Amino acid sequence: MAILIKRRYIAADSWQLLDGDPGRWTAVREDGLVPDFPAWADLIVPLRLWRARREDLLARDGLTGVWLEPDEDPAALADALPQLALVAVRFPKFSDGRGFSIARLLRERYGFAGELRAIGDVGRDQLLAMERCGFDAFVLRPGEDAERALRAFRELTEAYQGTVPRPLPLFRRRLAAELAR
Repeated sequence: MAILIKRRYIAADSWQLLDGDPGRWTAVREDGLVPDFPAWADLIVPLRLWRARREDLLARDGLTGVWLEPDEDPAALADALPQLALVAVRFPKFSDGRGFSIARLLRERYGFAGELRAIGDVGRDQLLAMERCGFDAFVLRPGEDAERALRAFRELTEAYQGTVPRPLPLFRRRLAAELAR
């Protein structure tokens, strides 16, 4: 079972990831109907499925989230962000850093205030950098030790550059502290 870290705590995960073929949810069946989504479930759907069945997803009682692949533009969700409880960004491999840029864009340019979740090849060594880019939830890859991963947040206490949680760079924070004396 995947381990979810949310706001620096291990958390239960109520969300279902509708991975697999999005065509399964858009194809007309033999009875002439398109399959219904689970009504009460909190679902994370691929961007392609969101585009195809946005109204059906929003009409359900459960919450809706969308996941972005690293090659998808977060601008595609800009108008929908107020309707989404969660946006997930998939990291297909450790060395693919495009998700960091997507997170910053979602938080800083588009003002997304909901849960921003990293999924895929997410490991301990990335957590602090991901958090500084705006992620507040992380599904660890299989085999990661959750307690060890939580310690990653406490290893470095300062960042020189501005981050999503602390927009002022270190020199400006220090200057402000000096001027406040």
